[in-house]
Amino acid sequence: MSTDDVVLYEATNGVATITLNRPDRLNAWTGPMGRAYFDALDRAGNDPQVRVIVVTGAGRGFCAGADMDMLQGIGAAGGTGNDPETRPHTHATSIPKPVIAAINGACAGLGFVHAMMADIRFAAEGAKFTTAFSRRGLVAEHGVSWVLPRLVGPAVALDLLMSGRVFLADEANELGVVNRTVPADELMDTVMAYARDLADNAASTSMAVIKHQVWSHYEQSLADSLEDTNGLMARSLRRADFKEGVASFVDKRAPEFATLTSAGAADL
Repeated sequence: MSTDDVVLYEATNGVATITLNRPDRLNAWTGPMGRAYFDALDRAGNDPQVRVIVVTGAGRGFCAGADMDMLQGIGAAGGTGNDPETRPHTHATSIPKPVIAAINGACAGLGFVHAMMADIRFAAEGAKFTTAFSRRGLVAEHGVSWVLPRLVGPAVALDLLMSGRVFLADEANELGVVNRTVPADELMDTVMAYARDLADNAASTSMAVIKHQVWSHYEQSLADSLEDTNGLMARSLRRADFKEGVASFVDKRAPEFATLTSAGAADL
């Protein structure tokens, strides 16, 4: 893709990097960006050579939220829009591969939503976060009211969502909004090293099933999740990846696990 594209895509060594690319607007979200982002997620999900997905922003920001021109247009139209996109903003949770957010700067509103929909989050020290919705006369949008309390607890989620206050990466780490903070100039090297470790040493089938378990078991009782897990475990014991995982450990060598696509994950 050219640097004129609103989303950039690159895949190498088992890792696809998706970059939101409107740096002059801190990667503020638009309809075309959303469609390109979801297309990029699908592309990575369907590529058998991609095992891990990294999402970041170009320039100084991750995503500063919905583009203000877009919001003004929606307001002028009485709260309606004509965007035909049907994939939900929770789309990253349906991709059967790890999605890692590398939050390099401003992460607000809709950008905050998409960071929360990643499976794992790294943030640059000093990065600013805000949910922003209440300060725009809006509500907690696009599934963040479901995800955020499960990450940080209801009281913290209510604070962040109702106040719309700005908080920095260190507090985000303390609250559990992100997994880790690192110096800004080390962010991408740290994230890519982590992503390559997953790509090289963790079975794609295992990661896909684990992602399914963690996201879907939120809605189940312990008994139901255990029943589901027992069936998933029985299938994993019959899979070639299990034999390879044990053999590579015994032989003290790197594993050679099978590749995976979104279509193939449906059979796991």
